[in-house]
Amino acid sequence: MDSRLNGSARLMLVSDLDYTMVDHDDRGNTSLLRFNALWEAYYRHDSLLVFSTGRSPLSYKPLRNEKPLLTPDITIMSVGTEIIYGEGDAMLPDDGWQHYLNHNWDRNIVVEETTKFPQLTPQAEAEQRPHKVSFYVDKVEATEIMNVLAERLAKRGLDVKIIYSSGIALDVLPKGAGKGQALAYLLKKFKIDGKLPCNTIVCGDSGNDAELFTLPEVYGVMVGNAQEELLHWYAHNAKSNRRILHATERCAAGILQGIGNFHLGPNVSPRDIKDFQKCKVNIFSPAYEVVKFYLFYEKWRRAEVEKSEQYMQNLRSIFHSLGVFVHPSGMELPFHQCIDAMARLYGDRQGNQFWTWVDQLTSAQIGSDTWLVKFYKWELNENERQCTLTTVLIKSQVEVPDTFTWLHMHQTWLDGFAIANAERWLF
Repeated sequence: MDSRLNGSARLMLVSDLDYTMVDHDDRGNTSLLRFNALWEAYYRHDSLLVFSTGRSPLSYKPLRNEKPLLTPDITIMSVGTEIIYGEGDAMLPDDGWQHYLNHNWDRNIVVEETTKFPQLTPQAEAEQRPHKVSFYVDKVEATEIMNVLAERLAKRGLDVKIIYSSGIALDVLPKGAGKGQALAYLLKKFKIDGKLPCNTIVCGDSGNDAELFTLPEVYGVMVGNAQEELLHWYAHNAKSNRRILHATERCAAGILQGIGNFHLGPNVSPRDIKDFQKCKVNIFSPAYEVVKFYLFYEKWRRAEVEKSEQYMQNLRSIFHSLGVFVHPSGMELPFHQCIDAMARLYGDRQGNQFWTWVDQLTSAQIGSDTWLVKFYKWELNENERQCTLTTVLIKSQVEVPDTFTWLHMHQTWLDGFAIANAERWLF
């Protein structure tokens, strides 16, 4: 199901979005950006990222445009009623899953019966899906309504599941739907293909995530800000399960904590490394090199590192003296000219909401010591987002262990992201 992987994924990470991967109370997106750097540096090349959200495709898109989310390999949407592979124009629904959910399901009957409960307030039309009928309801009335509604729908021959989450949202789904059931379906497909992930970790914060934690052989992280209904489920159903962690950290920081707690791989984000010159990590890879450079680029422009000529000298030592940067406008610039321009822009984003991150980073070894690296490079400055498709040719330095030389870089604007002040766009 993923052409990037030759075999089984080293890790499949399955995460809810709102208040799990995304902390809506954190304007700086600190923990999300920490996760992004970790995933692209260490995991993207041999692991799978899955978002499992209550959002529909229509409400998922604005979240992608608002927050610095990575591109997932698979998205489970609409509380487990839709499974989507890829992103954007390449999005492909899992038709087999849709066919499976049709069993003993009639959306018209669900709508008819739910209109008999004036306490139920329909959610926005964008959240109403072929296999999901969604409402808002007060927590005090929710339990009784769920019991009565389930009984009435059963009498009319339907097999349904009613999920209450976030203290307000009520979803009516086919019996076989739900985040946990959708993940079980995916794991079964991977097993049939002989590509069952070596480890799977699930992450959530609310009631509609509880099913994820019931799957055997998965690790689970309830983030530190998990809601009351999930904590109540855990206390009554899984408190003795040592494969489930109630993290002390919020949102994506709790996910990092869980990866470390279960020893599933590196969990120290490159964003947490203060001085790359002094830090030695047990990894030598093009992905780590690229992530490391763009983190320095961001810190330099935010004036979060010392204004030192030594930093520019370090860049000159890793960017080939004859190397060329092809600007998104098509202009060709020598690397040394770009480094000189970068030196002059020290602190130009100081005090701004300015971040840089990379997404979908892949590398191909095209020689004994040479790699072609491809990724999307994003900049967010206040509310303005810019993105380029970037390719870099890099070569390992035999004379200096664990060091790369950047030979060539080429960037093109992603559709819709060209900017007027392009002369201030660097690397």
